[in-house]
Amino acid sequence: MADPRGFLTTGREEWPRRPVRERVRDWDEAPVPGALLPIVRGQAGRCMDCGVPFCHAACPLGNLIPDFNCLVARDDWRAASERLHATNNFPEFTGRLCPAPCEAACVLAIDRPAVTIKNVEAAVADRAWEEGFVPPRPPDRLSGRSVAVIGSGPAGLAAAQQLTRAGHTVAVYERDDRIGGLLRYGIPAFKLEKHHLDRRLGQMLAEGTAFRPSTAVGRDLDAARLRARFDAVVVATGATTRRELDVPGRELDGIHQAMEYLPLANRVREGDLETSPLSAAGRHVVIVGGGDTGADCLGTAVREGAASVTQLDIRPRPGAERDEDAEPWPTYPQVYRVSAAHEEARDLGRAPAADVDARLFAASTLRFDGDAHGRVRALRLAEADAARRPLRGTGRTLPADLVLLALGFSGPDPHDGVIDGLGLRMDPRGTIARAPDFSTGVPGVYAAGDAARGASLVVWAIAEGRAVAAAVDHHLTGSTRLHTPIGPYDRPLTV
Repeated sequence: MADPRGFLTTGREEWPRRPVRERVRDWDEAPVPGALLPIVRGQAGRCMDCGVPFCHAACPLGNLIPDFNCLVARDDWRAASERLHATNNFPEFTGRLCPAPCEAACVLAIDRPAVTIKNVEAAVADRAWEEGFVPPRPPDRLSGRSVAVIGSGPAGLAAAQQLTRAGHTVAVYERDDRIGGLLRYGIPAFKLEKHHLDRRLGQMLAEGTAFRPSTAVGRDLDAARLRARFDAVVVATGATTRRELDVPGRELDGIHQAMEYLPLANRVREGDLETSPLSAAGRHVVIVGGGDTGADCLGTAVREGAASVTQLDIRPRPGAERDEDAEPWPTYPQVYRVSAAHEEARDLGRAPAADVDARLFAASTLRFDGDAHGRVRALRLAEADAARRPLRGTGRTLPADLVLLALGFSGPDPHDGVIDGLGLRMDPRGTIARAPDFSTGVPGVYAAGDAARGASLVVWAIAEGRAVAAAVDHHLTGSTRLHTPIGPYDRPLTV
C-alpha cells in the first residue's frame, strides 16, 4: 500500500476529455492527450490494497490490480507494466474500451467513488510503449506444432499471441482486408485510435505470428482442408448474427444495422472511401438500442454532421446511485452514465432539445413510416412499461431518414462456412457448443470468444483467448505453463 491515507486525502479524478466543439471536428480519442500521467500516481495511491481484493475477482482477466496500483503510486512503471501484462495481453484496449467491472467491485466504492482502475491501466499501457517496456517476445524454441486461429478480434489475437509465445507456429485468418475484427472496423477511432492496434500487431508479427487477411475460411479456403493442415484450430469468429426488429416498415430503405454503418465510417478513416454511403450528414438519425454500440453510432453520426440524433433505449432510465437491494456491491450496477458521445449530442444541440439527453428511455418502437419512394421518413414509438410492452396513449412520432439498429448479436453466423465446414454443433443459445476445456467435440478444434460465449465484453474476449490458448497448448504438449484466468488449466503466473 503506497499511501495508507491516500483514499482519505485524494478524491477521484478521471481522465479529462477535450472540449466537445474541438473533438467533434476530428476522430481522435476524446480524452486530453498527456493529461492522465500527471494525475494517475495520486489516483493509484487511493488503492487500499485490500486483504480480499474484490476488484481482482471482478476482472475476467484476473488482473492484479492492487499490485500495479501500488507500483504506479511508487513510480515503478516497468514493474507495473510487467504485472499488468502478466494477465492482460492488450491493456491499451481494455484501458479504453472495458466498462470496468473492477471499479464497481472496488471496496472503496462501498461508500465513496472507486479507484480509477481503468485509467491507471491505460496509463501503464501507454507508458510501457513509450518507455520500451513491451518488446517482442519470440519463443526460445519452436514446438514443431501449428495452430490456425480463425478470427482476428481480441479473442483470436490473444489466443494467437499466447500460442506463439509458447513456441507454436500460428497463423491468424481474417475475412476482412485488415486484421483486427471489431477493434478495426466496429469500434470508432474516437474510442480507440487504430495506431494502438497497429502497434500491437507489429509486436505480434515480430514474435512470429502470421496474419492472413482477406481470407474467409469456408469461402476462400476450405475449412476441412485448413483443419487437415494444422495440428489445432481455434474458432474465434465473434458473434456476427445481428438481432432484428420485427415491426411494420422494417423493409423501408434507410434502415440499417449498426454494423453496416460503423465499418463504413471506419473505412473512411482508413482512406478506403472518401465519404460513407450511409453518412448521417444532414439527416435525422434514430438509433434503436441503448447500449455501447448505439453510443458508438451516436458519436459517429454527430461527427458526420447529423441534423439530429436520438437514441432509443427500451429500458427505464436508471438512477444515479446503485440500487443496493437489486444490485448490491460488488455487482456491476445499472446506473445512469453519460458517455463522451452522449455529452457531444447534448452539448451540440443534436439531441431532441438542447441540454437534453439524446436518449429516450422506456421507448418501444412500434413501426416505421415511409414516403412514396419506399424510404423511411418517421419512426413511431410509445412508452414501455416494466415488462417492455407499449403503453396505450403514449405514442409519438420522430422524424427519421436514417435508422440504425443496435440491438446486439446472438452468436456466430451459422452459414459462414466455418461451422459446417468443421462439423461444429450449435447450442440452444445459437453459439458454438463446447466443453469446459473449450474443445468442440471435433478433434483438435476449439472455440472461444463471442462465437462460443455469446456477445460480451472486450475483457471477456481477451480472457477467453488466453484460456483457449492454455487448453490448446495442453492438448498439443500434454502440459501448459500459459496463465489463464478461466477454465481448467489455471497455472502460476509467468511473466
